[in-house]
Amino acid sequence: MMVRIFLLSIFGFLFLNGLAQNQFSNAVSELLKKPEYKNASVGMQVVELESQKEIYNLNANQLLVPASTIKLVTTATALELLGDDYEFKTIIGYEGNINKQGELKGDLVLKGGADPALGSEYFQDHYFRFLQNWVQKISDAGIKRVNGNLVLDASVYDSEKVPATWIWEDLGNYYGAGADAFTVYDNLFRITFRSPKEIGAPTQVIMTQPKVPGIEFSNEVVSSEVNRDNAYVFGSPLDKNRVIRGSIPANRKAFTIRASMPDPSGVLANDLTVALAEAGIFIEGKVEFRKTDDKHFQKIYMQLSPKLADIVEVLNHESVNLFSEHLLKQLAVEKNGLGNRDAGIDIVTDFWKKQGLDTESLLMEDGSGLSHFNVVSPHFFIELLTFMADNKSFVASLPSPGNGTMYLFDKNLFPGNSLQAKSGSMTRVRCYSGYLVADSGKKLVFSIMFNHFHGSHFSLVKEIEKLLLTLKQEN
Repeated sequence: MMVRIFLLSIFGFLFLNGLAQNQFSNAVSELLKKPEYKNASVGMQVVELESQKEIYNLNANQLLVPASTIKLVTTATALELLGDDYEFKTIIGYEGNINKQGELKGDLVLKGGADPALGSEYFQDHYFRFLQNWVQKISDAGIKRVNGNLVLDASVYDSEKVPATWIWEDLGNYYGAGADAFTVYDNLFRITFRSPKEIGAPTQVIMTQPKVPGIEFSNEVVSSEVNRDNAYVFGSPLDKNRVIRGSIPANRKAFTIRASMPDPSGVLANDLTVALAEAGIFIEGKVEFRKTDDKHFQKIYMQLSPKLADIVEVLNHESVNLFSEHLLKQLAVEKNGLGNRDAGIDIVTDFWKKQGLDTESLLMEDGSGLSHFNVVSPHFFIELLTFMADNKSFVASLPSPGNGTMYLFDKNLFPGNSLQAKSGSMTRVRCYSGYLVADSGKKLVFSIMFNHFHGSHFSLVKEIEKLLLTLKQEN
């Protein structure tokens, strides 16, 4: 009798477990019958973390465009190779001699450390009045006047400002800002417009912040009855002629959009020069970009960035492309002494290959996912997330529903941290990879990737939300 009860219990468990998996599988099948998704390229995989038992597989080895979910790869590699406490360093110093009158007979020097967070809106407390602090350190060193130039040493990075595979539409907009040895203020500036009451009428640019020396606009933006930002900025790095097209809401005294800086180094040099002048310290020469000689360099002050773990938390939570591109290049800085994107990608690939991951399923072109040429398989994300599951800084960086880029998910359906994931989206691409705690207490690892779908992103997000809720309830 006891044997019979035991067998019936086992049978019941297996039946219910299979039913749960069938419910999820059926839900996916029904979703993919809809007109918006029936011709899409879709890959999914769900695995129980502890046992590594596969719960679901749909084209798990298919290479798909990941969009911003590639940031999982970049941030995981950076945390593993650089460590939670890694800091970027910007060094202020000089070449020459300071006389008794406080005149620097030589050049004031900034050595760029490619700090992605310098002056960032995400780290305002860390960098509070950082320029004024720099000026104070320079003054404390006894410098009252600079006889020479302001030198910016950007040799930590190569000359590539943005990856070659980024599209023209993205480059001028705030999310298309490239990594720079002197990244500052998130490498973006704000453009404020005034719009008339009339629909379709020309608008006027009334202000930019911060000041970008030499910037010029060809403003083709018109007023619209649509109450949202639909303006796009076009322009490439170092090109200070910006074309702005699209529309903004009508009848606004001030409406602000964000754009990528054409020359972050120039902005930092200008702002430091102004801050020094306001303190009565004048530079007689010009701004010069060159590699400095350590033999003749005297350090005044070293500005440290926030810890890498803190940067990664913001990066994944808010999906900051700029920060991710910096981390990719910084891997190459630490290994080779020069920040280079291709070298960074090689380091990423080599590291995960050594960990036993299937790197044939990882083809990277950048660190952020803005390139349409990146391709990754859902299975690679499962392997990566499994490897990183015990890394507290990595897991903590993934937003939960209602927060960060997971804001479209209902936090009431996934309380606490029962769902933590990285999203990725671009035109006709929507992806999610992360961790899900089922109602049974089991922790699941999942990757859901949609390419080439029709319809709205919002509708697909809600469909994916329903799929994840089914997984949560039935496992």
